[in-house]
Amino acid sequence: MEQSEILDNKPANMEQGKGIILRLTYVSRHNPDNTSIEVTRILAQARRNNERNGITGALVINDDYFLQSIEGARPVINGLLRKLVNDNRHFDLHVIECSEVEERVWNKWSMKHLTPSDYDKEYVRKFSAGTVFDPYIMSTSQILKFIDTLSALQERKEKGNTDTKSLGF
Repeated sequence: MEQSEILDNKPANMEQGKGIILRLTYVSRHNPDNTSIEVTRILAQARRNNERNGITGALVINDDYFLQSIEGARPVINGLLRKLVNDNRHFDLHVIECSEVEERVWNKWSMKHLTPSDYDKEYVRKFSAGTVFDPYIMSTSQILKFIDTLSALQERKEKGNTDTKSLGF
């Protein structure tokens, strides 16, 4: 059975599993036809929709990739995955991880936007599998640690604390 057939084959009762929280992490390539304005719209739309649907998450964007980890009720995440697969604003979507979780990691944000800065690159390069950042060749563990590290670095910057020793750097 093709992936699109599996995604389109909805069970009669989509509400089953609504009490189960899934974490879905994926990577995709940025469609070069998208302008920075379009990316801003994507982020704003994601925040509105996620808040309405009880989805929390973090989104890492650079010039080439989207790297996202989202959490929410199983039927909601499954529905969102169907939409993501068919969204032409990005392509080559790879699911990195999808698992049930006891508690959310991203419970503070409807969508936390993380953009690696030059300052961050010094620290997060250690998560890359090669000399250039390419999430397609990173392990699940590296990707999850990468997102978590960017999140922690951003929180420290927002609080005015640039000490990274407690992050293990």
